[in-house]
This record gives sequence, C-alpha cells and structure tokens, in this order.
Amino acid sequence: MQLLGIHHAAIICSDYTRSKHFYHQILQLPIITEHFRQHRHSYKLDLALPDGSQIELFSFDNAPKRPSYPEAQGLRHLAFKVANIEQSKVYLQSQGVAVEEIRTDEYTGKQFTFFADPDGLPLELYEA
Repeated sequence: MQLLGIHHAAIICSDYTRSKHFYHQILQLPIITEHFRQHRHSYKLDLALPDGSQIELFSFDNAPKRPSYPEAQGLRHLAFKVANIEQSKVYLQSQGVAVEEIRTDEYTGKQFTFFADPDGLPLELYEA
C-alpha cells in the first residue's frame, strides 16, 4: 500500500449557512457539489482546493461540540498552504477573521499562523 495524499477533510458545522459562507466566500474554495440529504436532514457540501484535495462540509442536527481548548486528543488542526502568509493574514483580517501573530517554525524556518472557522475549529496557514 502507498498513500498518495489527502483526498478530503470532513468538517461538521453547527450553522450550515454561516460555515458555507466562510469556506466558500471568505476562504474562496469553489463548490464542487452541494446536496441536501432529506433522510438525514443534513447538507453535504464538497469544496475544492487547487491541489485536488477537498473539504467536505456537513450539517447534522444536534451534533455535539468537540473540545478545542484545552487541546484534546485527536486531530489538532487543519493546515492550508499559502504562497504569501502576510497577504493571506491581511486578507482574512479584512474579512473580519481574527488571525494570530505570524510565527516561524523553528525546524523548517517557514512562517505560519492560526485562525478559526465559525465553530472554533483551529485552522492554520503555512507558507509554502
């Protein structure tokens, strides 16, 4: 077996309209498909990233909150590659998104910063 990459990351949101706006409009991820699954009373939105990977955005009634702080075991955050960290931070802030200070990875020398989606899911920008 050889893993070839990450196909998608799945995210369950609390407010579908708000999260769809965040990922599609603010993060500018193109919509591949959008489905309302009547039998589950749930939306499934597939969003594209330039490298071919995807974000699957789901809505489920009464989904429990996932602890983020203090950090819990499991997936820590989702990191996106960007060409210019400074421009990306300025853009997100212009959209009303709170972004942490840019830091430098002590091992790679690359710059990175964190922000959160509407449900507090930690997201990272990592300069490629």
